[in-house]
Amino acid sequence: MSTIKNTPTGQSALTPSQRRRFRIRLIVVLLGGMVLDGYILGIVGPVSDTLSDDLQISALTEGLVVAAALVGIFVGGPLGGWLADRVGRKPLFTFDIALFTVASFLQLFAESAVLLIAIRLLMGLAIGIEYAVGWPLMSEFAPAKLRGRLLGAMSIGFYGGFMIAFTIGYFLSEYVRLDWHLILGTSTVLSVALLIARIGMPESPRWLWSKGRQDEARAIAHRYLDDDALFDIEQEHVKKGNFRELFSRRYWRATLFTSMFWFCAVTPYFAIATFADSVLAQYGLSGGLAGGVGLSAVAVAGVVASVVLIDKVGRRVLTVPPQWIGAAVLAVIALWAGAPPIAILTLFLVFSFVNALYTTLTGVYPGEVLPTEIRGAGTGFAAAISRIGAAIGTFLLPVSMETLGASVTMLSAAGVAVLGAALSQWLAPETRGKSLTEAAESFAH
Repeated sequence: MSTIKNTPTGQSALTPSQRRRFRIRLIVVLLGGMVLDGYILGIVGPVSDTLSDDLQISALTEGLVVAAALVGIFVGGPLGGWLADRVGRKPLFTFDIALFTVASFLQLFAESAVLLIAIRLLMGLAIGIEYAVGWPLMSEFAPAKLRGRLLGAMSIGFYGGFMIAFTIGYFLSEYVRLDWHLILGTSTVLSVALLIARIGMPESPRWLWSKGRQDEARAIAHRYLDDDALFDIEQEHVKKGNFRELFSRRYWRATLFTSMFWFCAVTPYFAIATFADSVLAQYGLSGGLAGGVGLSAVAVAGVVASVVLIDKVGRRVLTVPPQWIGAAVLAVIALWAGAPPIAILTLFLVFSFVNALYTTLTGVYPGEVLPTEIRGAGTGFAAAISRIGAAIGTFLLPVSMETLGASVTMLSAAGVAVLGAALSQWLAPETRGKSLTEAAESFAH
């Protein structure tokens, strides 16, 4: 029978089974934030034509509507990371979802493209804050032996959210003929449930320790974490972090790698998946539900495979080789003139799978290679840089497909993938089995 220990504050420590339940709850509420990210991006695709006709907007403005949330993430990531390192993970953990809920509800009343763009910028701001808080919080509560799998599992949320949203949006638009305002506003239901579920979650003990609040840190660690986690927390040196530290001699390599690896991983995928129907149509394929959901479903399978393997084979194996494969696949799509449609579809599905394998690591590395005092800021900055790429991809892809053609567009995507593969070949570290303190120290110079 499990015994209950007393913490330094007199609170009883959770039993192993209670800790597992807490860990499951933490995973669910953090995974939910990633689901929302994928959802707000995936829900736009099925209603983009109806939305454009109703608001009488150009293809350029349509691209801005799609990219607005990504631009919001660009602002929210660094801002949220800075605040998370300064005032704590817990306050922002609730605030960002409350902000998202309000903004999501406002979509129901967007009667102009300008207002819709502004609202989706606000939603992106909330998601950017979520990125800067969610992954650090997970890394700071996860046991070392499970950290890779738990951090990687959060990526399932994005792809799953994208797939669910595309499916819901497609059926509500094509068969129910529901107004596009209501379809976009469906994200409010999920965000309200998530907001309620986050009430009462604890502060990160590592963040408390980094602020010199040792007694509070020990109390929470004793209650929620295993004993070896508290020992590792106590090995961290308490020091003041700031945004400039990300670019210091000690941490610039970590900042360069986490941000540009993320940028190169998501730029091609966001563009292709968001406009799956029009991309596949360029190659003589009927996209629709099968195209949009098919790419996302294969991506979910890739994330699951990565999560299963990450703590067994290590980080680099899932980071470097799949990027070279993804680049090669995009190059073949670009250069294979007259390829049978089934071959092109297969290649797109292969790219979606291998891209998901290494994109899973974009959420793992920032939480591992950056120290507690700048973990939020570093994660937020990397998320912001990645969303520049995603915004560029989703904004330029329709224009590029129309003016330059599919071949040049796919060749450009292959070039981005090559850049990411070369960077990872040079800098990607192996952090499997290391404590957070060890992982951050081993990558610092």
